[in-house]
Amino acid sequence: MTFIDEAVIPVEGGRGGDGCIAFRREKFVPKGGPAGGDGGKGGSVFLIGEKGRNTLYHLKFPSQFAGKRGHHGEGSNKTGARGAGLEIPVPLGTQVIDSDSGELIGELLADGQRLLVAAGGDGGRGNARFMTATNRAPRRCEKGWEGQVRKLRLELKLLADVGVVGLPNAGKSTLISRISAARPKVADYPFTTLVPQLGVVAPDLSSHPFVIADLPGLISGAAHGAGLGIRFLRHTERCRVLLHLVDLSAFDDQSDALADLITIEKELGDFSESLLTRPRILVGSKLDSVRPERQEGLRQAALERGLPYFEISAVTGQGVDELVRRVQRELEAAPAVVDP
Repeated sequence: MTFIDEAVIPVEGGRGGDGCIAFRREKFVPKGGPAGGDGGKGGSVFLIGEKGRNTLYHLKFPSQFAGKRGHHGEGSNKTGARGAGLEIPVPLGTQVIDSDSGELIGELLADGQRLLVAAGGDGGRGNARFMTATNRAPRRCEKGWEGQVRKLRLELKLLADVGVVGLPNAGKSTLISRISAARPKVADYPFTTLVPQLGVVAPDLSSHPFVIADLPGLISGAAHGAGLGIRFLRHTERCRVLLHLVDLSAFDDQSDALADLITIEKELGDFSESLLTRPRILVGSKLDSVRPERQEGLRQAALERGLPYFEISAVTGQGVDELVRRVQRELEAAPAVVDP
């Protein structure tokens, strides 16, 4: 399934049914009077959160999402049936924005949560509604009202407790595959991760499991559109804790661990300054093939920033258990994220 985290869809509430003009025609009732019923209300359009979904792919292709029209009123004061509504399933974490005004309509954060996005139109009144003391036989009714029409922009921000960030090929996918059942692509070239990957980590039987997200590698300029970062930086906004991985091995003689660290920090800050105040754990990865000069530079940088620092090898498992336990403690202390 292709990962899609944005979609624009048109939605329209169903039109209300027309009111009816009718008069009673019953035996022994010579002056029955008006008996036209009201039209039924049009069906409304709802978005509904669905736990099993993690992409907006099913909304990628243009389509009209509309509620059904309400049935017309009938004689004998019978109100028309309400039009059938429409429910559109979306992943948890979907924000709903009015494409024309930019207004945030709401967001779906719980399984089964329903959000009204286009109300159905009211049904028209039948002639029975217009009878007065001076007009005993009205020949007037109303047409049904049009339903609400909107164009929606849907933006998915994955619901994850921990987000793993870093330069391409920093070892993020290998770590995720080591500590969870997720199986992201792992290879020795940059940008092997093209879409976010979610995994569930269960430290031990006495601890609550948490969700961790492997985000595609960031490069300089990601916050302004370079590489893949601009598409996926938004998924860090709901993470309560960030794991910042820096490669300790990097075979390029010109590379510097501090420069790699600053590159990612700049992109996080350019995208949203709040990300730099989020609890963050600095992790030196690929300890099995470490370069001492990069190791020392990263240790010093963590000390200067006052960040918790760990060194791990996701291949051998060295240091991984200690890191997971620290992440669990950080999550227990981290406040809930107020979405921007």
